[in-house]
Amino acid sequence: MHEIITLQLGNQANYLATHFWNTQESYFTYGEDQDESPVDHDVHFRPGLAPDGTETFMPRTVIYDLKGAFGTLRKINALYDVDDESTPPQALWNGAPTLHRARPSRNPPTPNPSTRACPRRASPPAVRYFSDYSRVFYHPKSIVQLAEHELNSSVAPFERHATGEELFADLDREHTTCSTATCAPSPRRDHMQGVQVFAGLEDAWGGFAGRYLERIRDEYGKEKRLLRLANKAKTLIEAYKQASIIVPLAVPERLAGRVKLDAASQWHTSALLAAAMESAMLPSRLKDPFKRETLGGMADVLNTMGKQSVAGLQISFAPAQPEEGQKDARQRKLTEEELSEGVQLDLRFTPSDQLEAYSRSNGFDKPRVFSQLVASRGYGDEPVEPVEIDEAGRRVRRSSYEPVTKSYNSTLQFPLLDSFPDIFRGDDDEELTGALNITSSLSTDSSVFNRLKSLRSTVIRSFGIEDRETLGNELMEMADEYHEGWSSGSDDGEDD
Repeated sequence: MHEIITLQLGNQANYLATHFWNTQESYFTYGEDQDESPVDHDVHFRPGLAPDGTETFMPRTVIYDLKGAFGTLRKINALYDVDDESTPPQALWNGAPTLHRARPSRNPPTPNPSTRACPRRASPPAVRYFSDYSRVFYHPKSIVQLAEHELNSSVAPFERHATGEELFADLDREHTTCSTATCAPSPRRDHMQGVQVFAGLEDAWGGFAGRYLERIRDEYGKEKRLLRLANKAKTLIEAYKQASIIVPLAVPERLAGRVKLDAASQWHTSALLAAAMESAMLPSRLKDPFKRETLGGMADVLNTMGKQSVAGLQISFAPAQPEEGQKDARQRKLTEEELSEGVQLDLRFTPSDQLEAYSRSNGFDKPRVFSQLVASRGYGDEPVEPVEIDEAGRRVRRSSYEPVTKSYNSTLQFPLLDSFPDIFRGDDDEELTGALNITSSLSTDSSVFNRLKSLRSTVIRSFGIEDRETLGNELMEMADEYHEGWSSGSDDGEDD
C-alpha cells in the first residue's frame, strides 16, 4: 500500500499539519452519487476498530506537543472515549430518555466515522489551539503530550536547541521513541514508503526534531540491514548444503588509501569486486596445463577439512609498469613465512555479519588460516620464494597448524579497459591506467566461526518460531566446522 507515516513535532508543526489533515479528509467521497476520489486514502490513513466496534479510518501520525497545547483534542474523541470505564458518563437528569427522529433526506451521504465538524470560517480570536479547527479524529496512541514542559511558559521556556535534544534523550530512554511511537500508526511497516515530518526549527523543537530524525534513520537502517542479514543466513544455509565452495563478497568497509571509490555508484563497486573475482578465478581459464586448475581442484584445496566450504577473498594490487628508477613496495614475491602463517592482503571482501554497519574489529585481525589459494598475475613466472611442493602441487607444510596452500601464477595482467572506472591509484595518487598486477587469495580461516555465530545471534529472533531452532542449529553447525580443533575451548555463550 506504500504507507506514509507522519510525525508532528511541536505547536507550529501541529497547526500546519492540522490543515494538511483537514485537506486530506476533504478528499473522501460519500454516497453513490459522488465520483470516486482520485486520492488513495490508505497512504495516510489506517483502518481500525473503536472499542464499541465502530470502524475507524484515522491518520497515520504521531503528534508531539507540550502540556497545555492540545486544547480539547483529548476530550472530544467520541470514537475512543465512549467505553472509557475510568470516566463513566455522568447523567444530567434521572428521567427516562425520549428519542426524536428527524425526517431523513432523500439521498443521505454516508459520513466518515473518523471525522468531526468544526466551526467554519472561524475568526482568529476563536482559534486558541490547533484542535479548534481539526476536522479529523486521531487514535489515542497518536497523541503524545510532553508534560515536562508547558506551552508558552515564562518560567522554563522551551526555546533552546539543547533543551529539545535533552527532552528527546529522556523520552527515548524511557519509551524507546522510534520503535514504539512510529509503530502505532502503521502496524505493517514492511509496505511503508517513508516518513513525513512536520517540525519547528527556530526553538527547542529543532533540537528535538534533529535527534528524532537521527534515531529514525538509525532504526529503519537497522531494520533493512536485519532483513538482508536474515535473507543472507537462509541463503548461506541452503548453499552450504549444495555448493562446493561459497565466497560471500562485499565492498570492503575500510578501503586502502589507493582505492578511490564512489560507494553509491554500482559501476564503481562492481568494478572493484570484478577485479578481485576475475583475478582469483584466473587459474581455471589458463591454457598452460601446468598453470591451469579446475574448479573442482580449487574446491578440494580450500575444503581440505571436509565441510569448510565458506571462503573469503582478498587482493593486493600494484602498477603494471612502475616509473623508471622506482619499485613499488607491493611488487614483491610472497615469502615462505607469509605462506606459512596465512596470506593477509590489502583489501578484504568479507561481508560484515553484524547488525551495525561497522564492527569494532578492523577486519584485518589475523585468524588461523586452514587453506588458501594464492594467485599472482603480472609479477613474472615465480610468484613466491622457492618452496617445496607435493605431487598435487601444494606447498609442503612443516606442521599441521600451517595452512594447506597452493599457488598459481600468470604473466597476464588485469586490463584496465575504457569501460572500467578510474578507481585504482598509485602511491603518488595518480590514476593507474593500462593494466594492474594483482595478487589474490581465496582462503578458509577461523574468522568464519565468529562471523557465523554473530550472524546467528543477530538474526535468530527474526525467524518464525517454527524455523528458529532449525535455522539456528544449522548456522551453529556450520560455524563449528571452523572452530573445532584449534580453539581454546570457550564457547563465548553462543546460546541465546
